[in-house]
Amino acid sequence: MARKASIEQDQVNELLYQALETEMGGIKIYETAIGCAVNEDLREEWQEYLSETKTHRKVLLNVFEQLGLDPETKTPGREVVGHIGASLVAAMDMARKSGNPTAAELVATECVVLAETKDHHNWELIGQIAKHTTGDLAKVLKQAHEAVENDEDHHLYHTRGWSRELWLQSLGIPAVLPPPEEVKQVETAIGAARAEKARESMPKKH
Repeated sequence: MARKASIEQDQVNELLYQALETEMGGIKIYETAIGCAVNEDLREEWQEYLSETKTHRKVLLNVFEQLGLDPETKTPGREVVGHIGASLVAAMDMARKSGNPTAAELVATECVVLAETKDHHNWELIGQIAKHTTGDLAKVLKQAHEAVENDEDHHLYHTRGWSRELWLQSLGIPAVLPPPEEVKQVETAIGAARAEKARESMPKKH
């Protein structure tokens, strides 16, 4: 059996503070992105992700309660995460005010991908902490990670597919809509790569 690592508790706390801020910012990002969505299927997808992100925030607040952490604590890293989230919301607002709905939708997909890349990264690290430590910390983080992991995979890989296919459509290149990641319900990076490759043999929309 592998020896458990010597965990840096202060850095664990920092990651959890950043993760909570990411989920809080994600709620605002999805609320804004939904207003930019032109494709009805994409709008419905993001409404589902918004609901799941609210649940993820609750999961983390439960983690904070069990570990005795103050969810209001500010750290320099958390403030950076908050700044980036607010910047993504501002970028979508800017795009929507430009008056081009298609362009605003594309910006929104990219902003969601950027936000979900950080979010997915947070939860991957939380899962690693659960594997490399013991006791209450491992138990609490393992439970939280298992509750959230599949949602986070969907949010990142599916939205990346939407962004790619909507961009192709805007360029006048036949697109697969909904994207193959959505059709095949991919949950891993390998699955996403296979879905993107399989798009060449799937029916296209002009």
